Amino acid sequence: MSITPLMPVYPRCDVRPVRGENCHLISEDGRRFLDFASGIAVNLLGHSHPGLIGAIQRQAETLMHVSNLYGSPQGEKLAQRLVDLTFADTVFFTNSGAEAVECAIKTARAFHAHAGDDHKYELITFKNAFHGRTMATISASNQDKMHKGFHPLLQGFQYVDFDDLEGAKAAIGPNTAGFLVEPIQGEGGIREASPEFIKGLRALADEHGLLLLFDEVQCGVARTGKLYAYEHYGVAPDIMATAKGIGGGFPMGACLATEHAARGMGLGTHGSTYGGNPLAMAAGGAVLDVVADEAFLAEVTAKGERLRSRLEQFIGNYPDLFELVRGKGLMLGLKMKHESRPFVAHLRDNHGLLTVAAGDNTVRVIPPLVIDDTHIDEFMEKLSAGAADYGIEPVAS
Repeated sequence: MSITPLMPVYPRCDVRPVRGENCHLISEDGRRFLDFASGIAVNLLGHSHPGLIGAIQRQAETLMHVSNLYGSPQGEKLAQRLVDLTFADTVFFTNSGAEAVECAIKTARAFHAHAGDDHKYELITFKNAFHGRTMATISASNQDKMHKGFHPLLQGFQYVDFDDLEGAKAAIGPNTAGFLVEPIQGEGGIREASPEFIKGLRALADEHGLLLLFDEVQCGVARTGKLYAYEHYGVAPDIMATAKGIGGGFPMGACLATEHAARGMGLGTHGSTYGGNPLAMAAGGAVLDVVADEAFLAEVTAKGERLRSRLEQFIGNYPDLFELVRGKGLMLGLKMKHESRPFVAHLRDNHGLLTVAAGDNTVRVIPPLVIDDTHIDEFMEKLSAGAADYGIEPVAS
């Protein structure tokens, strides 16, 4: 057999982690890495967080999984916390971000179908977005690299330039159900939507009887210094997908909605074997115990400002290598003047620093939210050393 036991769909590097300690990862061969990738914005409490570990251990000893045919005191408790903390009135728990976005898409379609408007099934989405890898979520993106080999795509999506309110307005037609947008594009290069754009989408949705869907899988759960990024804009969505950080490393996600938006989601319309299992609910509760706190959120904002300030000072030393810094809180992007992936590989392989490449030649800086100034110092030292011996021309990864 020539195929590997693990289906070869990932371009895996040579780092093979076997242990984590707070904001560091230790590989199989003993190398130590500063983790400013966080499992792509997942491990927001770092590695081996005692509160998260304890909650999972206690729940595993008690009850790990039961069918959703039965009542769920664990799910009800976490759903109520999310309802109390957000715009939402109701929650559906999933196992991943893609599933959360799938649920959001179904909720939007069911909303209109419930009113007899089955023809209103189309969502206006935005170029360079990333919503997941299922058939519906790749169809919601305009990226050909994710479409290749999987045609025909799911119908019902229309692509418009990100942050283009007039384009979004012009795209509204008789089949439009709503807008699906990342307030801050993650895979697209840490690109923030402008307040005018987000507020404009909210106004258009209200004017035309449409729904506003936010994909906060990457930018949600305290990463930007707010529990959810929509809070920065002073408007709320009707439906929101969340995942990644919400489980702190345990696989879980959720689709949140207002009562009005969820009017079509009745008995039998959706389901999940594992979604909302007691073990996931324990992990989600432990994460909220830490991050759903104004003092903690203020610290994320302050640490993000310190890190951003240092990055902005740093890039001035390498005007031929870096262009700008963007993002909010501890979701930052370092835009390069060349392809970012070779530089990310250089930092990883030669300086023990883990970051993540993104679109638009961007290096994602998405550390655990529990970093302190010593981690910021270490990060800047490794980044500076990496830039100094990298050179302007990209090196082989």
